[in-house]
Amino acid sequence: MVFDILTTFPESLSGPLGTSILGRARERGLVSVRITNIRDFATGRHKTTDDAPFGGGAGMVMKPEPLVAAIEHVQALPPGPGGLTVILSPQGERLTQRLAERLVEEPRLILVCGHYEGIDERVYVLAADLELSIGDYVMTGGELAAAVVVDVVARLVPGVLGHPDSPVQDSFAGDGLLDYPHYTRPREFRGLRVPEILLSGHHAEVERWRRREALARTRHRRPDLLESARLSRQDLEYLRYLDASDAGAGQNHQEEHP
Repeated sequence: MVFDILTTFPESLSGPLGTSILGRARERGLVSVRITNIRDFATGRHKTTDDAPFGGGAGMVMKPEPLVAAIEHVQALPPGPGGLTVILSPQGERLTQRLAERLVEEPRLILVCGHYEGIDERVYVLAADLELSIGDYVMTGGELAAAVVVDVVARLVPGVLGHPDSPVQDSFAGDGLLDYPHYTRPREFRGLRVPEILLSGHHAEVERWRRREALARTRHRRPDLLESARLSRQDLEYLRYLDASDAGAGQNHQEEHP
């Protein structure tokens, strides 16, 4: 899979895209990351990529000419037509695991990093297939957001994580629940012990414990996810049991402390 990143600050991306799992995936040829400097497509002696907004107001706006020229240049590079041109924007569709699973099916993502007050609206009209946000907040630029998108999507490319089941078992993946707790050696650390069920060797019981822990964690931390999660009849029964247990504990507390 090919990731093309368009930015006015290419030096800011060298670190997060060249280390750890993503760095090894690039070395093995599983993913390709190319960085294009938008300033190379600006005209004039100063290679200006921004200007004051029409109508007044604070900040500067990224100019359409160099941006569209850079996008069209990259679109013509191998692998040629195909893929999506994505502008990172706080106004875009929010990045989720479900969306990442769709994006990884694309042969290429062209990620356009905004800066300053924003991007000239005509760039969205002429060149963008998708506006994408990594969260409900505003950053100083789109470079870190682009790195997040590359990381989230690239790890779904077959072979990147090594074990084929790793992406399926992540939080938000598959059935839409948060992940269950994980433990490794030592068995005891500062008085906290690994749950005995994980040491039992009973695989069916281990899976049952993990499922229930994922349900309980999701219910406690992100109950909104349960509305769209894929739940079995046994899952729903366990959630009702947790609700009843909480209600009973609350009732006992009230009786003890009228």
